[in-house]
Amino acid sequence: MKKRLERDYAPVKDLKPDDHIRMVQDIFATITGKYDFLNHLLSFRRDVAWRRFAARKMHFFNTRRYLDVATGTADLALEVAERYPEVQVAGVDFVLEMLEKAAAKSARRKEIRERLSFAQADALALPFADESFDVVGIAFGIRNIPDRLGALQEFHRVLVAGGQVAILEMQSPEQKGLKFLCAFYLRQILPRLARRFTRNPAAYLYLADSILSFPSSERFAGIMREAGFTDIKNYPLTMGITRLYLGWKIR
Repeated sequence: MKKRLERDYAPVKDLKPDDHIRMVQDIFATITGKYDFLNHLLSFRRDVAWRRFAARKMHFFNTRRYLDVATGTADLALEVAERYPEVQVAGVDFVLEMLEKAAAKSARRKEIRERLSFAQADALALPFADESFDVVGIAFGIRNIPDRLGALQEFHRVLVAGGQVAILEMQSPEQKGLKFLCAFYLRQILPRLARRFTRNPAAYLYLADSILSFPSSERFAGIMREAGFTDIKNYPLTMGITRLYLGWKIR
């Protein structure tokens, strides 16, 4: 086990899709215990504000159901459940260890736990019927899916007509000076900080690489349109190191 935790990970650009998927499973299975703590620490707790912003932009009008893809430890799912007391929340992830943490966190929230459910599932084959949800969201997970177009098409399938997709993702800022500072932080500082708190600091080298390799906002919006979404909007957050992308399924 020790060797697996100390392994190095290939750059994102060199990975085949199947290898990418296996690597993501390996990474998130090994950092679950410190995942929430490190998210808050390494983002200077801005990740909390980003999720709140995303939840505020959601619109529930028909099924009153929300699907949280790549739910991880369920921070966005919990935020939505707390903000919208009439909404039923389903969270899916393909890493069992993350789902166990999500279920444990939700069980402690007595006021909302009856409206939350979790299941292990692949973002490319969601176990839900067509037109099941008003909103599909994913926070900091789309960059870990090699077939982003396929995932977006699946999100589109399970949305009702007029439904909304909300994608929160970290990426390199588009302003040159900020881009340089972001790359320096992600490649030089973040892994050193992570090394103090996790048994698998190499995971944070991958996470940095996946952020810096993520498409520009224009390119990603193009993928969303190709998947069938319209009226694409994106909101740069904290100087553009994170963006919230919103799109709608035509009524």
